[in-house]
Amino acid sequence: MACLLNSLMMGLSSSFSAMYSYSFHPHDLFSCFFFSFTKINPANILHSLILKMSSGKNFAEGSSSSPSDHQHQQQTIPSRYESQKRRDWNTFGQYLKNQRPPIPLSQCNYNHVLDFLRYLDQFGKTKVHLQGCIFYGQPEPPSPCTCPLRQAWGSLDSLIGRLRAAYEENGGSIETNPFANSAIRVYLREVRECQAKARGIPYKKKKKNTSQSKGNEESSTTHFS
Repeated sequence: MACLLNSLMMGLSSSFSAMYSYSFHPHDLFSCFFFSFTKINPANILHSLILKMSSGKNFAEGSSSSPSDHQHQQQTIPSRYESQKRRDWNTFGQYLKNQRPPIPLSQCNYNHVLDFLRYLDQFGKTKVHLQGCIFYGQPEPPSPCTCPLRQAWGSLDSLIGRLRAAYEENGGSIETNPFANSAIRVYLREVRECQAKARGIPYKKKKKNTSQSKGNEESSTTHFS
């Protein structure tokens, strides 16, 4: 009788192992047979047994994931610069579509870019004092004034850099890139000088670090807020 019971448990353990990919020990089945002669409900025992096997299967599947899958997921997440560049490009494209009549991207020139930069001034957050303002040229005015808010020169300069790259990434030619036109550089230089005088914050280039090699010199930055 004992041999027959042992053979039955071994057969059932191999069947459960094939069904659930779980290493099933005959003693687990012996516990089920043992409790079947007691007042404990065998259905509860079997339910607990199946939960144990399922947890073992899930653990085995989770441990089989390779680090390369996690690395691939990280590579698909765009960087902050790429995300901002995509948003800027979509904003400019929507601006062209909203014109009357709409302007195709193939017909866009530097004049449309200049109009776009002036259009963005209404969303600016930088106070630029007018020449008639009593706070003109003061970096820290003591009280508020009615001078308009504008886009800071540094923000516009970074925007043009992203749009210039996005234009070429979307099939545009380097020779016809409207964001690289000399008129855009002239406009940005005028905005920089105008804001520097109005806000009393002169434009300064960051000093180069002489301890580094010539190839690792730091690029010039602005100090506008």
